[in-house]
Amino acid sequence: MNQLIRPIINIVDDDRMARESLKWLVESAHLTAEEFARGEDFLQQFKHSAPGCVVLDVRMPDINGMELFARLKQTGSDIPVIIVTGHADVAMAVRAMKAGAFDFVEKPYNDALMLELIQNAITCDRYKREQQHKVDNIQGRINRLTPREHEVMKFVLNAKQNKIIASELGISIKTVELHRANLMNKMNAASSTELVKLAMMAGMD
Repeated sequence: MNQLIRPIINIVDDDRMARESLKWLVESAHLTAEEFARGEDFLQQFKHSAPGCVVLDVRMPDINGMELFARLKQTGSDIPVIIVTGHADVAMAVRAMKAGAFDFVEKPYNDALMLELIQNAITCDRYKREQQHKVDNIQGRINRLTPREHEVMKFVLNAKQNKIIASELGISIKTVELHRANLMNKMNAASSTELVKLAMMAGMD
């Protein structure tokens, strides 16, 4: 995965002064910020492949923050979202947290706290993307297995001995050993224990 891609802090707020102030704060920390006055503009221009986070104001005229957050989740994006809220909207922000928001900040917020949250969100997003990259890599290895290797792998994951596998599949032990060696090589697993760990990461039963 390309670690050189700079994270983008997406600022979504209809208040121009609030947007510009936060953008200045973000850029003062040598981070890249993009600002959006409308939720629809953000949804249309949001770069799913770019790491970073979203700082989202709750009260906006076209799409409120909660609706925008829900629509962002519907796109399949798992980017961390920091909700910015006024005192009257705290209950709404708590609901957003329960729905999967990264955190919420009440106005007026402390600049140092906001930067810390943004940095934490970037770290969280980077970790999730790295984990997904690992999962995709493992899934790619699994996809390269032949149907028979898939069958043998399921037996291996259930700690079945070669003679049991041979009996269940109606093939010779030597053939089982060959398939087993091939799948371990394709999966780049040095042991059955490592194969189990890889399968668990890929979400295999």
